[in-house]
Amino acid sequence: MTVDDLMAVQPVIPVITIDRVEDAVPLATALASNGLRVLEVTLRTQAALACISEMSAVPGAIVGAGTVLNAASLDRAREAGATFIVTPGLSASTVAAAEESGIPILPGIATATELMAGLDLGLTRFKFFPAEQAGGRAMLDAFRGPFGAVKFCPTGGISLDLARDYLKRPNVGCVGGGWVCPTKLIDAKKWDEIGALAKEAASLPRG
Repeated sequence: MTVDDLMAVQPVIPVITIDRVEDAVPLATALASNGLRVLEVTLRTQAALACISEMSAVPGAIVGAGTVLNAASLDRAREAGATFIVTPGLSASTVAAAEESGIPILPGIATATELMAGLDLGLTRFKFFPAEQAGGRAMLDAFRGPFGAVKFCPTGGISLDLARDYLKRPNVGCVGGGWVCPTKLIDAKKWDEIGALAKEAASLPRG
């Protein structure tokens, strides 16, 4: 799959921080069975790589790794079964490692300078992060003029209501958000509630 393919699957990519391997399958099932098949598991916990492996076996789930900071962590994520990579910032060496391994990468940018550096690497699809703190929708609107061929997945500080507005923009392919699988619901194993949030997010209109 390409980054465009991933963006096209659903309007919201859940950004997942998970601490327990035993929660991986029920969480991925709740999300994927309710329309959110593309799942970003952040490499912020010791359980993350094992959870990627477990989630990858869930029917319909397309599991990637987020918070990938360098080529070494990219390799570990690939070995665990990640099928795409998301980074918080732009790293030329990590982009090169992704290209060499043939895995789609969505690198993070927050400024025009970082965006131009990404264009120099041959990229036109980026995570806009941290979206709300970096200028939010107004910044994306400003990017449209000089960077008309670029599309973004804004992530960071986005709620359901904000997502509705972000998704109206022609340069937004999808948004990333943790509101569909908050830690408190994962800890309480409220899979039905997470499924309901996923279904609501999956139904958001685009464009």
